[in-house]
Amino acid sequence: MIAIIDYGAGNLRSVQNTLAEIGAAYRLAHTAEHLRAASKIILPGVGHFGQLIRSLDMMELRQAILRNIHDGVPFLGICLGLQALFEASEEAPGLRGLGLLPGVVKRFPNNLRVPHMGWDEITPRPDASLLKDLGPKPYLYFAHSYFCPVVDATAATCLYGVTYTAAIEQRNLFGVQFHPEKSGPLGLRIVKNFVDL
Repeated sequence: MIAIIDYGAGNLRSVQNTLAEIGAAYRLAHTAEHLRAASKIILPGVGHFGQLIRSLDMMELRQAILRNIHDGVPFLGICLGLQALFEASEEAPGLRGLGLLPGVVKRFPNNLRVPHMGWDEITPRPDASLLKDLGPKPYLYFAHSYFCPVVDATAATCLYGVTYTAAIEQRNLFGVQFHPEKSGPLGLRIVKNFVDL
């Protein structure tokens, strides 16, 4: 059973619709107990980094998430759910992220239109299992004002004024900055690739 973490915000309905469309069983998770029984975990996210992290801590989900990932449970962070995997974000100074990836999430430079919103192409690594069968330069839907640095786990990049991480893969840890649930057939394929892991 796939657990979708429900922290009181986020684009839950569209993620639920996507999973239903590909026939994947899921449940909304509000507690550590819900995560304990999960075969896979999805953390969707829209909104503010601080709100997400404070909600996870208030619900006592931080340690449950880290334990599941450590135990090998496949995890997918979407948009803000990817950003939460890093050490910190300029959007909420002084607040610790989950710290599974090194670096700080930063705001796009002032000379760019923010948020970065709409369809844009990514450059995936050829061996990226989450992004297989998408073609060399797939177009996907983005909506964000902050970007993740390029790290060893980066599986795809996007160029919007700066080159940043569009997707990560590190063993059972996955994340995407774009919204697969809003990216049409290619987005469906990405979610199915995760479900089929």
